[in-house]
Amino acid sequence: MSDVVERSAVMRPTVVEIIFVWFQRVIAGYCLLFGVLYWIRLIGFYEGPLWRFDLMPLHWQVAAVTLAVFFPFAAIGLWMLASWGPVIWGICAATEILMYVFFPDLYGNRLLIVVSHIVVALFYGGLRGLIYWQKRKADQYG
Repeated sequence: MSDVVERSAVMRPTVVEIIFVWFQRVIAGYCLLFGVLYWIRLIGFYEGPLWRFDLMPLHWQVAAVTLAVFFPFAAIGLWMLASWGPVIWGICAATEILMYVFFPDLYGNRLLIVVSHIVVALFYGGLRGLIYWQKRKADQYG
């Protein structure tokens, strides 16, 4: 009987793990939103100078198509808590950081997007580190 109780205590997620799950799901929502916004831009509902795919310069066509596909894909992976979800999000974040930091003359300067990606990556790394530390501590004393 004590074996069953012991196993259920081990399998119960910690508060940090629950926060991590909800953090990934919130980021999944944002990824889906960003993907939809790129699709809106591609199909022509966007009111602006780059309002339709056939009117965009080549560099925007490549970036918009890539991110319109990758952001929803990252959202699915993050929502399902799949190991590849954060990897795809990392590709999206790195792409936008490269676009807006290293090529501002082509893509514009969107510091808020760059900072938000960096903050999310730091928060993700911090949560993963905390979960690792908790598991290591539990293995050491358990």
